Amino acid sequence: MNAAISSPQIPAAAPRLPARHDHVGSFLRPPYLLEARARFAKGEIGAQQLRAIEDRAVAEIANFQQQVGLKSITDGEYRREYFHIDFLDQLGGVQTTLPEITRRADGSEELRPPVIRVIDKVRHTRNIEVDNFLHLQSCLCAGCTAKVAIPSPTMLHFRGGRDGISREAYPELESAFYDDVARAYGDELQALSAAGCSYVQLDDTNLAYLCDPKMREAARVRGDDPDELPQRYANFVNKVVARKPAGMLLAMHLCRGNFKSTFAASGDYEPVAEALLSQMNIDAYFLEYDDARSGDFRPLRHLKKGKIAVLGLITSKTGQLEDKDDIKRRIDEAARHAPLEQLALSPQCGFASSAEGNAISWDDQRRKLELVVQIADEVWGGR
Repeated sequence: MNAAISSPQIPAAAPRLPARHDHVGSFLRPPYLLEARARFAKGEIGAQQLRAIEDRAVAEIANFQQQVGLKSITDGEYRREYFHIDFLDQLGGVQTTLPEITRRADGSEELRPPVIRVIDKVRHTRNIEVDNFLHLQSCLCAGCTAKVAIPSPTMLHFRGGRDGISREAYPELESAFYDDVARAYGDELQALSAAGCSYVQLDDTNLAYLCDPKMREAARVRGDDPDELPQRYANFVNKVVARKPAGMLLAMHLCRGNFKSTFAASGDYEPVAEALLSQMNIDAYFLEYDDARSGDFRPLRHLKKGKIAVLGLITSKTGQLEDKDDIKRRIDEAARHAPLEQLALSPQCGFASSAEGNAISWDDQRRKLELVVQIADEVWGGR
């Protein structure tokens, strides 16, 4: 792919976040939902019974988010086991395997990522999230916006590289593969928009992984250039943005790994910052900044005018509650590199990127979100 970044036309006034406080999307699953999914896996209940239980759980988590004062509301990813493969597996031409959980010698657990393969032409064969969105929308009060989170299209390339994509279906990647994936994503965005959805978030681990020296070396070993990939992916995502319906807010969360309170990648954003924040035509970026792993705020100097960087300063990995004044100081520090009016606040990641969830309590989850809302209202005055 040519390193030059295409810049499709986007509206002069990009859609705005519902509020200066936001969140990534996933929540701890209630025990009755986990039990229902286990019974479904054993064949003890059918799909309709499971969906009715999911509907109840989604209504409850939507109410929870509204009670803590959030304006951006998700379904908690309650219909998924994992944040990414449950969506990707429903695209035509894509085949996935389940992740494997292994136990280390010290007793800790490690999540081995799934295998994601493109075995045929990628296509949109059915609406994946429309029915889920419609149920979520029915649970909201006036003044709240339903957000749908889906995995980034880059996941169909990064995990396996060239060897993970059928050479029979795609002898050359340079045009057909990226165009087909963008078309499939565009079809899903159009279907969501027709149903009334105005806010979609792409969850992307790959650009965050390209900040980590070990991950960069792994990409190099399989034949990719880690210095070229950020521009390639910016171009790739811009192909999706070009198919975005008018008036839809399209955000991206950069995730460094989130399994049972563990992480997979470290490193500051500098290796990807220009491609991500300046060349990619996303409306808002959710950036993990909860600890030293993510580096400093200097990469924010690349943030393009009119875009929003949502600072993930509140960790979702532990229950310890952050100090309000410390968080305000960090926002001030970030504002030295990007205008305050282009910043917002959120937890650094979801609370349960997989059904197992992080090592926190339900009350921790609530207190973290209440803190985000409180700080954002005090810093930005409700704007």
